[in-house]
Amino acid sequence: MAAYALIASPPTFPSLLHPLTNKPTKKPNSFHFLLTSPSQGTRLRPVFGVANVGEGEEEKPRFRWAEIRPDKMTKEQKQAISKLPLNMTNRCKALMKQIICEKGSLSDLLAAWVSIMKPRRADWLVVLKELKHMESPLYVEALELALLQESFEANVRDYTKLIHCYGKQNRLRDAESALLAMTDRGFVYDQVTLTTMIHMYSKAGNHRLVEETFDELKLLGQPLDKRSYGSMIMAYIRAGMPGKGEALLREMDAQDIHAGTEVYKALLRAYSMLGYTGGAQRVFDAIQYAGIPPDVRMCGLLINAYQVAGKSQETRCAFENMMTAGIEPNDKCIALVLSAYEKENNLDKALDFLLSLERRGIMIGKEASEILAAWFGRLGVVKEVEMVLRDYASRELDCVP
Repeated sequence: MAAYALIASPPTFPSLLHPLTNKPTKKPNSFHFLLTSPSQGTRLRPVFGVANVGEGEEEKPRFRWAEIRPDKMTKEQKQAISKLPLNMTNRCKALMKQIICEKGSLSDLLAAWVSIMKPRRADWLVVLKELKHMESPLYVEALELALLQESFEANVRDYTKLIHCYGKQNRLRDAESALLAMTDRGFVYDQVTLTTMIHMYSKAGNHRLVEETFDELKLLGQPLDKRSYGSMIMAYIRAGMPGKGEALLREMDAQDIHAGTEVYKALLRAYSMLGYTGGAQRVFDAIQYAGIPPDVRMCGLLINAYQVAGKSQETRCAFENMMTAGIEPNDKCIALVLSAYEKENNLDKALDFLLSLERRGIMIGKEASEILAAWFGRLGVVKEVEMVLRDYASRELDCVP
């Protein structure tokens, strides 16, 4: 049987995503559904468009709400149903059982659910929350379809959630289309929505759109919050422009807004990997001014900045400052100091450093030992190499339970 058109009355699910070139459209009164032939598997597929339906000519979607029989369920389905919250309403539980047992397409299920159960926004939110908790691949599709239903009572934040999901899946065009669909419905994007777009464009490596969106964000006329600043700083870091990120950090400090720890760490890491000691030291100081106690990893990033820059004296000084602050060094920090001395082939300073560690009862680990072994090997000091390797091997044996 060839495919033929079946006119369906609301509730229906038109496409949420419009091409970027589309102009705002009026909400249609009803929508076409295509009913495929039995050989292709019968299902209703929404197609965005207006159907000219005369009065009294409308038909209900031909979809049957399937009965869930325990003897027909798999072990996995029974287990998933048993994990549904006890306080979930029967209205929501009925839909979740249909979804778990894969009774038809999600679009058909939701259309039937809306028609039969008459859900309210609270019911939609419960179902979406459960799908997200289950890490269901249908969560995004369910959110797309929910946004089109009057009973869902969609708001700006719902669209922001969808855009965020698209961003995580690198679906850039879909996110842009969702933003357009939101504005077509009369919703005005806010700081949270644009911050989400900045994060998404940054991950996609499109810094031009990052800058343009940030300019739009500032034109909203509202004071930027911690998240908006943080997203833009991270965008500059990803684009290899830590200096601009630091400028925003100073702008935040001037307004007594402190970035999150992860932003400080990311900026410190960016300077550290480049060997920009001035920037690394400034960010490290800013971390302390913000009331964030530095840990061994932050100290390690500062030490690394001086090591990459080839400044052994400053590398050692940063290490000693860490010790003075009562932070126990890890093997990575020790290895960085040794690497700094190795770059200058300064064996005397390296041995002095090792003796100071011994006096403090600090043992070197694998990474530091390997640096010494390779360095001594190049110098042709065989006995010292054997001693380092033997000492490391003995410690490894002592650690075996």
